[in-house]
Amino acid sequence: MEGSNLVDDRRCFACGPDNAEGMQLTFEYGDGTARAVFRPQRRFAGWTTILHGGILATLLDEAMAHAAIAAGIRAVTGRLEIRFRKAAPIDRPLVATGKVDGRRGRMLSLSATVAGEDGTLYAEGQGRFVSDDGAQT
Repeated sequence: MEGSNLVDDRRCFACGPDNAEGMQLTFEYGDGTARAVFRPQRRFAGWTTILHGGILATLLDEAMAHAAIAAGIRAVTGRLEIRFRKAAPIDRPLVATGKVDGRRGRMLSLSATVAGEDGTLYAEGQGRFVSDDGAQT
């Protein structure tokens, strides 16, 4: 992205392929949407069988960031609001899905969910991201 301060060094904790300690998320893109399947490991647990809430928050945040990328926009989190619905297990795949809900100048409104493959909703979030594309508000 020309003139961008957001440079991908491939070491992002959530999606960086060169970060062996990270989550190794890989996203599929749609029109302003992004989706990734995460297979939790015990090292991401908060309690013995439950995924740490910070990892759920990271999944939501990253799904929103990648939804922005799917829309052709690189952006950073300005505000993130999370609603934890149910304790997420560490022994089953989780699906993180994000979408762009709107844009006004450099400000993007996004939302995301983390659910089981069976549709069980574990967390949902809404965020405001700020784009790095020079658009004026």
